[in-house]
Parts: sequence; structure tokens; C-alpha cells
Amino acid sequence: MISFNKSCTNLFIADTYSMENSSRRGFVKNSLAGIGFLASPSLLTSEMDEQKDPLKIVCVGGHPDDPESGCGGTLAKFANTGHSVTIIYLTRGEAGISEKSNEEAALIRTNEAIAACKILNAKPVFAGQIDGATIINNEWVKKLQTILAAEKPDIVFTHWPIDSHKDHQVASLLTIQCWVRTDQKFDLYFFEVCTGEQTMTFKPTDYIDITSTQEQKRKAVYCHLSQDPPGIYDCGHEIMEKFRGVEMGVKAAEGFVRMVGKEKGNAANW
Repeated sequence: MISFNKSCTNLFIADTYSMENSSRRGFVKNSLAGIGFLASPSLLTSEMDEQKDPLKIVCVGGHPDDPESGCGGTLAKFANTGHSVTIIYLTRGEAGISEKSNEEAALIRTNEAIAACKILNAKPVFAGQIDGATIINNEWVKKLQTILAAEKPDIVFTHWPIDSHKDHQVASLLTIQCWVRTDQKFDLYFFEVCTGEQTMTFKPTDYIDITSTQEQKRKAVYCHLSQDPPGIYDCGHEIMEKFRGVEMGVKAAEGFVRMVGKEKGNAANW
């Protein structure tokens, strides 16, 4: 664990890990440090503007509103500093509005997701599974692999794999399988939603200061009118942002768990 003087860097407090000495991996590391994702005393936020090539950031969520509530502040921060952000929604939230048919709910929630992505400066992609009936099998691993391959991500965020919601689990496990199998390795991080109610036993390894994008995140969440935005925050998100901020020493933060244990070039051929 490495920590640095917050008044000098105001950066992430994070455990570091060995990385390949390739220019791309070095670029990822430097860029992450620039927005506070990896602690380094020699890399400041201003260095982000000096990077010639943007990173590609992807978030895989179970339903419209999950990426926004789980890591919307972080996605906005990446986008605001010149990086490309894509949100992949595993479903369109078909089962998420009572007294509406799947088709009606899907249309409403798709439009809400598109509006939220505009606020976050992200591109929406809809994978095509059905809310409440998600599955994980070889066919869907390959489908998500194809979607991710088209995006060429440097960093991917997804649900914590032992969330209480089955669709969250499926989104996470599919993403993990893609991470394991791909030869084009990306860094994988898990986010939390409604901790204590949905996300369980979550202990962040990394944090992002979202003080500057907290309001932007809130506006994105509030695009999901069909999902009772005040209720989303009442289930713990506002408290989570403050608590993770206290842990980091800032006003508001989002916490993540970093996936470890697989090096580039060792993908399984299953």
C-alpha cells in the first residue's frame, strides 16, 4: 500500500502492481495517475492534457441506471479529461417498470439511458439480453467478447460478482470471462451499488475522487425517472459517495476492487 501527501497530489490511495514495460501499458498507468487512479508523486492531473491518445473506457452494467449510479462520477471524469467512454447495458430494463409491458418498459428505459449517456459524454451500447432472464453461457461470452473487441478497451468497469441481483452477477461473470479469454488484455475493476443491500462484502482497493463530477453523476442518475432517482440515492448511494470520500480524504469518491491474477498473453483457449 502506497500513500502520498493529499495536499500535494490529491490523488488515489492505491496498491500498486507490476505492469509490462510496453509503451501502451505505461501510457495507461500514466493516464490513470493523471486523474487520480494510481498514486504517483510525479504524475499530476495536468499531465492528462498532455497525452496524445485517449484511453478507451468501457462499463458493463446489468440495466440502465446501474453504471450511472455505480461509477457515473468516474466515467464522467474520464470523459471530461478527453477519454472515450462507452457504456454497455446488458439489458434494456424490460422488467423494471410495473404495469408496463416488456416492450414499453424497454423503450422508456432505453431513452433514459441514452439521455444519461449524453450527460456523461458516453456512448450507449445495448447487448440484447432480457431484464430478469439474463443468462451466462458460451454463446453470450462470445457475444460480449465481440462487443468488447470492437471497443478495444484499456479499462473496463463492471458489477461486483456477488451482488444480490442475478442480472448484476451475470454482467460481471460474462465480463470476467472476457477478461480471462482475451489476448488484448484490459484492466478490470468492479464497482458497487446499494452496498449492504445489493453489493455485499465489498472492500475497495482503489478510489476515484468524484468531487468535481458528483453533480454530473446525479443528473445522469436523475435521467432514469422510471426508477425513482431519489430512491436510488436513498438506498445508500449518497452515503456511499461521502463514506468513500472520507476514506480517501476528499468530499466524494467512488470505490473499486481491482481484478488481479492474470497476465497478458496467458488467455485460456476454451
